[in-house]
Amino acid sequence: MLSPTRTRASLLAVGAATAASLLAGALSSGVSHAASQESCRPDGLYATPGVNVPYCSVYDTEGREKMGADHQRRVIGYFTGWRTGKDGAPAYLASDIPWDKVTHINYAFGHIDSANKLSVGADGADNAATGMTWPGVAGAEMDPAYTYKGHFNLLNKFKKQHPQVKTLISVGGWAETGGYFDGNGTRVASGGFYSMATNADGSVNQAGIDTFADSAVAFIKKYGFDGVDIDYEYPTSMKDAGNPLDHSVSNARRAGLVKGYAALMKSLREKLDRAGASDGKHYMQTVAAPSSGYLLRGMETFQVQKYLDYVNIMSYDLHGAWNEYVGPNASLFDDGKDGELAAAGVYSTSQYGGIGYLNTDWAYHYFRGSMPAGRINIGLPYYTRGFKNVQGGTDGLWGKAPSTTCPAGAGLTRCGDGAVGIDNLWHDKDAAGNESPAGSNPMWHAKNLEKGVVGDYVTAYGFPAGTALTGTYVRKYDATLVAPWLWNAQKKVFLSTEDEQSVSAKADYVVDKGIGGTMIWELAGDYDWNAAKGQYEMGDTLTTAMYDAFKAAPPYGATRATTTLPAEAVAIDVEFGQFPLGDSNYPISPKLKITNNTTATLPGGTEFRFDYGSSAPGNAKDQSGFGTTVIRSDHTGTNVGGLKGDYHRVSLKLPAWQTLAPGASVELDFVYYLPVSTPSNWTVTFGGKTYGLAGGLARGTTIVEPGPGPSPSPTPSPSTSTGPSPSPTPTGSGGNGQCAAPAWNAATEYAGGVTVSHASHNWKSKWWTKGEEPGTTGEWGVWQDLGAC
Repeated sequence: MLSPTRTRASLLAVGAATAASLLAGALSSGVSHAASQESCRPDGLYATPGVNVPYCSVYDTEGREKMGADHQRRVIGYFTGWRTGKDGAPAYLASDIPWDKVTHINYAFGHIDSANKLSVGADGADNAATGMTWPGVAGAEMDPAYTYKGHFNLLNKFKKQHPQVKTLISVGGWAETGGYFDGNGTRVASGGFYSMATNADGSVNQAGIDTFADSAVAFIKKYGFDGVDIDYEYPTSMKDAGNPLDHSVSNARRAGLVKGYAALMKSLREKLDRAGASDGKHYMQTVAAPSSGYLLRGMETFQVQKYLDYVNIMSYDLHGAWNEYVGPNASLFDDGKDGELAAAGVYSTSQYGGIGYLNTDWAYHYFRGSMPAGRINIGLPYYTRGFKNVQGGTDGLWGKAPSTTCPAGAGLTRCGDGAVGIDNLWHDKDAAGNESPAGSNPMWHAKNLEKGVVGDYVTAYGFPAGTALTGTYVRKYDATLVAPWLWNAQKKVFLSTEDEQSVSAKADYVVDKGIGGTMIWELAGDYDWNAAKGQYEMGDTLTTAMYDAFKAAPPYGATRATTTLPAEAVAIDVEFGQFPLGDSNYPISPKLKITNNTTATLPGGTEFRFDYGSSAPGNAKDQSGFGTTVIRSDHTGTNVGGLKGDYHRVSLKLPAWQTLAPGASVELDFVYYLPVSTPSNWTVTFGGKTYGLAGGLARGTTIVEPGPGPSPSPTPSPSTSTGPSPSPTPTGSGGNGQCAAPAWNAATEYAGGVTVSHASHNWKSKWWTKGEEPGTTGEWGVWQDLGAC
């Protein structure tokens, strides 16, 4: 998430629960109240074992979030703690939030202190979150009902007037992922998320995770928040990702960051669920997630989505002065002309399928591969990114702005020439306090540039009185990209913007796709026109446009699958793992591990099907003889103007000669060419019946144990079950009491292709054999298990 020193945010495990966890959690206890809460659980959301989570306090019986009659989609606004007005710059306080237009407010930021606890610093009159006051400011009067002051007091004061609005504490951000700022404004390089969740040797730091998660629960209860938003930038194996100030800690842990992230999200989810069950309300857990294909390539399959109420995609910072390629900050679509992608061969290399991955639509479809549309929110920037000395392009678009003067610690040999001066009002600064050119402005300042106005606020940002503009800032717009920008031909300055036209188009996209809503970084960048002063100032024009677009929209998409899935699921786990790390991980080539946790043997020919997101082309394959085939593609060709569908449907089968006994696993080598989130909507077909997989956590699914006949036997709930259903008792040494095939005989010679019965299973010989007992030769041996009979 953008913070005062933000730079770049741009470029499979189906974490299926074990059978024991599913039996303990997903099936609950059979109590009617527990069953009613399960009816409100969002599709795919993890159920903490043994906990009756009060989902219905937040969700309806379709698993959709309850936000008020005029809020059919989310409008989530980040509210920052540092725009206090105490430095002379314009303040943005809780009283300035358009409370009737938003559904959620994320406070930015809390941090992880040196003891691995969630903190906003020591209490005191200068603490903006808990101690500061604003005497004489209308609407900023403290509520005496609370023991703390500051932003937290005001947030809770206004929540009383707007009880439908939820507040979350956001933890981390660009500047505080790997450290935090003390009371003097000095950055403490504590390691933050990197060391809290992952040890120096790459192993999971469970003690640090538990300390943080316990403190987070205590924090939200103390200060009246409805949940926790994790803004960890970034748990990826890509070298030098994230804040350069963190690289000494983060790079050493790259191999273990994804595993630590998953452990953190699971532990936090479970502790929030237990607290919620005790308090009678569901506490929310969300994340700010990157949108760049480069960063996501090193995050495996983003396995944590099942622990999240929803994901907020940081679908901005897609182009900026961290490199020379001039392009939009947050385009909705690809146009096939992105200079950065063209230079990387994305459009000319066939394996990519011509799919451009630096746009909002691509990022949405990445997460749509593993989540319902309604559990995804796209991000909108209320700030600009910009370049100076732009060469080529069309009015600067897709030109270049090369520079060799890179920000301190960036680790780059060639970067972009970022806009400065009046074109960089929200100054990014390096560790030494020097301005990092970025062209970062609130949108109200960009609107004044467009209008040729020098606002009266510029002196508060360090510009002298009488500052004049050079050249003219002409608004440009590309309808294919859905991206506006300002172009100053005299200065060769390009500033990527958002305005009513682009925001309205993105709001329509959200409605059309059934997406959950939008996330705003940050509320203080929105604008209104002050006619008395003749200038744009802080306001809510863009937020109001989204509210108006969403208030009469149909309900968002609440299911993950686009085709009907079986109502019965079995405990077969699937996991993509053993990902190569970092920049050596292309093509993306994990191992797919299938584990049979049922009491039935899966016969050769058992078919698995699953969906993976259209963020990757439909050319996934295996290299292990399982016959992986893409049997349906919702999108083919390039993604110019947007991806047309959500999924590719894949089929693979156990080889005819291979069975999978209870408790056994098999691995295959898998290959695909652009990042996807965790493949979903799995089915398995054997014995003439198709099942879902329990690890899919689908709403309304009954977990069953495959039986010997055509109908499965439901697995009892934990309150009545003493264990899994026993296997059928053999009726004789040959097991042919109910088996039509002749009983196996140790003295008989069998040619290949002969079927016999033994121990209540049918077996087929692969080649000539004599004296080898079926069930003892292993999956690679002569006898193929055809299943129970």
